[in-house]
Amino acid sequence: MTPTEALARIRRYDPRLKAFIQVFDPPLFGETSDGPTVAIKDLMDIAGTPTGGGAVVPLDPGPTTHAVVVQRLLQAGYSVVGKTHTVELAYGAWGTNRAVGAPWNPWDARVHRAPGGSSSGSAVAVAAGLCDVALGSDTGGSVRIPAAVCGVVGLKPGRGLVSLKGVHPLSPALDTVGTLARDVATAARALAVISGPDGDSAVRDPFDAEAALTTDVRGRRLAAMPIEDLGDLHPDVARLYLAALERLRAAGMEIDIASPPRALEHSFAPNGLLMAGEGFRIWRERIALHAEVMDPWIVRRFEVGRGITDEALAQAHLQRQTDQNAFHAWLDAYDGLLSPTCPIPAPPMIDIDETTSPLSRLTRAANYLDLPGISVPCGLTDEGLPVGLQILGRPRDELTVVALAAAYERVSDWRGRSPDLRGFG
Repeated sequence: MTPTEALARIRRYDPRLKAFIQVFDPPLFGETSDGPTVAIKDLMDIAGTPTGGGAVVPLDPGPTTHAVVVQRLLQAGYSVVGKTHTVELAYGAWGTNRAVGAPWNPWDARVHRAPGGSSSGSAVAVAAGLCDVALGSDTGGSVRIPAAVCGVVGLKPGRGLVSLKGVHPLSPALDTVGTLARDVATAARALAVISGPDGDSAVRDPFDAEAALTTDVRGRRLAAMPIEDLGDLHPDVARLYLAALERLRAAGMEIDIASPPRALEHSFAPNGLLMAGEGFRIWRERIALHAEVMDPWIVRRFEVGRGITDEALAQAHLQRQTDQNAFHAWLDAYDGLLSPTCPIPAPPMIDIDETTSPLSRLTRAANYLDLPGISVPCGLTDEGLPVGLQILGRPRDELTVVALAAAYERVSDWRGRSPDLRGFG
């Protein structure tokens, strides 16, 4: 869509959706202005604009340079229409924010439902058609979770494909930057733009979106997690997951129902330990100064890191490497691993239990085991709420992940669906 069209939709629908923390009118243009419209998670620096990070007190009141990912989008002709809401300091999967407010999931105009986190505003903006594509960060599922519950595509690369310069951290061991869009091709092409070496850190060569989107994956062998290995699932999530597997089989793929090694099932807690331990060490001074105006649940999560010793953190890193080696060896027999993205659809915000994190139960493994992954919509529940299919790939194999997602998208009955926004504007 054109920037003019995007801004018109933002003005009409965002007063209630609250996807954006700041709208750029006129948009921020690069060398040209003929590319897609893009929204940036408010964890990434845009020169001259405060980086709020979902907090009352900005993380940086006046960055002087763009994050590398933002600069690359501008150079490629994307038009930046604003910055989107995030869970405070990106530390939460529900999409709640008691510091500066939370967006509204656009699939239910009557009930304020969880938008998913932490890239909540980015998913809402894309789902509601307020922009073509958005950036998010993903440390334990923060691109894929909101994508799943808002009915869009969320693409998370493996570590080292996209520069993190100018992106405020939660856990340097786990952080990645990904893309959200209404279709796989748009998400993949945006990933291609933001990927590649940044001159300083060890970033891999750019992602080739066109190669991925034209790869024939018929005959590929995929592992699908058994229902009994997935814990408590909403019945509609289970139904739509099994239907997605049948669609992939019909599209010519070989689907093995296979139980992954223990490393996958047990990655949830150690991933959380790394987030708390590293995150507290990064943000302890901010917490000491500003705890009274922070979301109290975010403070509680970071305080867990206070009790994690340096020795425990070092041991967690060693165990992670062992777990990665074991899992990567198992996954080498397959082209990808399938599961639901989230075990439940978006609940009402009033019902959320902040002491639990079910939305990230099936997503944290990708970060802990350093795997590329994508969430693609696979249907609606009987209540009309979106459900996502997660495809995880072998290390550094974003190409196959995108190729598989594009193949599923072609045989799904999803493409073109969008929420009814009449109740929002």
